[in-house]
Amino acid sequence: MAAPFDFKKGWCAYMTDEQRAFLNRINQYAENVLGEIDPQKVQVSVQLEKLKPVMEEIAREKNLSLTDVFIQYMDLQSEASCKSQAKLVEELKDLNMDGSSPMLFR
Repeated sequence: MAAPFDFKKGWCAYMTDEQRAFLNRINQYAENVLGEIDPQKVQVSVQLEKLKPVMEEIAREKNLSLTDVFIQYMDLQSEASCKSQAKLVEELKDLNMDGSSPMLFR
């Protein structure tokens, strides 16, 4: 079953407040620590290593393993990214007169 998407929030409407807070906390930390790095040029392992302190903190607070926190983060981030992409496609739909996919997504 497809998840309901809330276009105003930019992610799944059924994502709980706790999941949103979890994702926001790591993403805000990432913005501060990673700054303006180019994710295409910096290895994912290096990026994740920089996120490790906040993930370890969350793991301690929630009595979870670091692996569990990482997996939850990756799942939620993937879902949010997919939903953001779907939102962008929907918003760009009006650019095409014939109703086909937006020219940026052909």
